[in-house]
Amino acid sequence: MASAELTRLSDWRLRLVAYLELCARAPFEEGQHDCALFLAGGVEAMTGVDYAAEFRGAYSTTKAGIKLLRARGFRNHVALAQHHLPEKPIAFANEGDGAVVPTDGIDALGIVQGALIYVLGEGGLGARPLTDAKLVLKV
Repeated sequence: MASAELTRLSDWRLRLVAYLELCARAPFEEGQHDCALFLAGGVEAMTGVDYAAEFRGAYSTTKAGIKLLRARGFRNHVALAQHHLPEKPIAFANEGDGAVVPTDGIDALGIVQGALIYVLGEGGLGARPLTDAKLVLKV
């Protein structure tokens, strides 16, 4: 169940572009700049609310991050995002919405940009087609 709906700031597009440019230059780092925190950072850029603030810097491996999430009642990073962002049909995805994309081993969280989803992995910022989305989360 999602928490209260977030409201995008009036300049959310500019803020999101600036965030994505920053992400493209920052190295991947578990607990600081990883796929779980990538979407949360985008949400913060657009709304001013960081739903993952308590997790930033609190883990340094995927295993430790999952353990921390489970201690807080979340199955994984996708469940945390789903708690804060309501699901919507993939066909109605809008720029800035979140997306869950299957990858090798673990689902990644990304940010919708038209027909693409920006995703963050160990190789840096990349893009996948929106058709790869398992689900979309409204921001």
